[in-house]
Order: sequence, then structure tokens, then C-alpha cells
Amino acid sequence: MNPSTPRAVGFVWPAAGVSGKERQMAADSRIADQIITALAEYLKRDKKSILLENRLRDDLGLDSIATIELLFKLEEVFDLQIPDEDLKGLVTVGHVVKYLQKRLAPPPSKKSPKPAAKTKSPKK
Repeated sequence: MNPSTPRAVGFVWPAAGVSGKERQMAADSRIADQIITALAEYLKRDKKSILLENRLRDDLGLDSIATIELLFKLEEVFDLQIPDEDLKGLVTVGHVVKYLQKRLAPPPSKKSPKPAAKTKSPKK
């Protein structure tokens, strides 16, 4: 497949020369789009009506069971498990997006700083 061909989720591979930060922003946008799409399908609403500020319960009308069903669907889509203790922090659509972005982010590189080169002191 040509890297500039849009994928099923509406993602276009970044062009050569695009920074890592820009690639991460594109991936973050793709995650948000997938979450909003899942919500829109579940709620039978237009994607454009779902905002990151929307509270799952108060604004979108998801009860406890609907919230768990949505999170189960997201676990399937993103191939991860969301521990029960993390559920209480997922109040808005934006919270869900940030949580998944953090969980799906590549682990930080474990580069250890190089030790300073030892210099020999001149013999006296």
C-alpha cells in the first residue's frame, strides 16, 4: 500500500521529513477519532456532536453499564485492558482520549547518560 493512501480509520501516513512530534500528534488525533467514532456509533449520533469536553454520564447520557460497554469496545479496538480502578478517572471524552494516548504511547527510551571521559593528569 502506498504510504500516502488513507487507511480505513482516516489516517494518512506522514510524509518524509515530518518530525516525531508531528507523527505523535497524528497518532493522537487518530486515537481521538476512533474513540469519538465508537461513541457516535453507540449513541447513534453524529460524530461532530461529540466533543472532548463532554462528560460521559451527564452530557452524553451514558449510565454505568453503557460506560462499561463502551470501555470494553475500546479495549477490543486498542487491544488493551483497562483496570477497574482506572474507570473512575474517565469522566469526559477527553479523559478517555488522554488515558488511551498515555497507555498506547511507546515506552520512553532507556538511554543512560554516557559517563564523562576520564582525562589523565600529567605525571610530575
